[in-house]
Amino acid sequence: MYKKILVYLVSIAAFFGPFTQTIYVPMLPSIAEHFQASLDAVNLTVSIYPIFFAFMQLIYGPLIDKYGRRPILLLGFMVYLLATLGAALSYTIASLIIFRALQAIGVAVGSVAAITIIGDLYEGTMRGRSMGTYQMLVALGPGLGPIFGGFVGQHYNINGLFWILLGISLVFWLILWLSLPETRTPEAVNERFQLKQLTIVLNHRVGLAIIVLGSVQYAIFYMLLVLLPNIVDDVYHLNSSETGLIFLPISLFIIIGSIIGGRIQERFEVKSLLVIVASLHMIVVFLFALLASVSLTMLITLLSLFGLFLGISLPLQTTLLANELPRNRATSTGVYNFFRYVWMTIGPVIGTYLFWIGYRLEFLACGVIFAGLLLFVARNFFIKNL
Repeated sequence: MYKKILVYLVSIAAFFGPFTQTIYVPMLPSIAEHFQASLDAVNLTVSIYPIFFAFMQLIYGPLIDKYGRRPILLLGFMVYLLATLGAALSYTIASLIIFRALQAIGVAVGSVAAITIIGDLYEGTMRGRSMGTYQMLVALGPGLGPIFGGFVGQHYNINGLFWILLGISLVFWLILWLSLPETRTPEAVNERFQLKQLTIVLNHRVGLAIIVLGSVQYAIFYMLLVLLPNIVDDVYHLNSSETGLIFLPISLFIIIGSIIGGRIQERFEVKSLLVIVASLHMIVVFLFALLASVSLTMLITLLSLFGLFLGISLPLQTTLLANELPRNRATSTGVYNFFRYVWMTIGPVIGTYLFWIGYRLEFLACGVIFAGLLLFVARNFFIKNL
């Protein structure tokens, strides 16, 4: 029971990352007015966050492997607390941009530490189930952030929102400090950090395959999120509130898929299962390109399937990574997260730039790229059988 509590505890620490990223997105116009700043400057407070969040994955991994899970998680989260305090006290857009970057630098520790600690606590089927719990809570972050921020910000403005976030975060940090033990296993690396440690996962055929798969899935996912409002406006002419509801099925089914992905690996071999699920995800990308304009019901069905297969894939990937690289668990997790978050940023940029060719051609191209990379992944997983 105590291990299960720790799984939820560290998963909540990871939840704060995506939750904080999107927390005031509904308030962007009012923030521009509040700070008397341009929308471009306000948007920078959002776009700067994933850049630092991604980069810090590479930093925290080796630190966690070298100095332990507990001290680095507590230290990183303390940086996040201080940055949130700075954001609450910000009265210029420049200072808000700086403290948003510092928030990302601090809270990025959560995603690396959570996967690493879960890998320490469990082996076998329970590791997979716990990874499902982790992915479920992380998947809740981007959706709950705007809901919470929109409601609180409407009553307390942007500074009040950060004061409330600070209070919640401080309580959580105290719970971490009182409850979290050191979980580093004897197999963990205890040597001096060298830059080449970051390449260990890239030189590992299964580790590299997982990074490639996670990167392409995240790139397509976030490209879909960015382009979806334009697609439904062009095809179905929905208003803003109706368009917002379109995002509900994909978010809901990512959560459902994460739960399923954590449990289904108890019955099947993880590598084979991951290739099958990723193949189904790839097929849905093709179907989206071909059938999304048939009817609104078909669109919602395809979005639900997209979220379901993505959700199932994620805990399979993190479980496999933890299994394959036990001595460098945190470092490999950091590199894996880094590439996913980089492509999470690149995907929407490319998708937006090429939107003029039409979403059908874009997603057909995504499907072809996905299929090619999936062959690379399968070959790396089963190279001994070829």
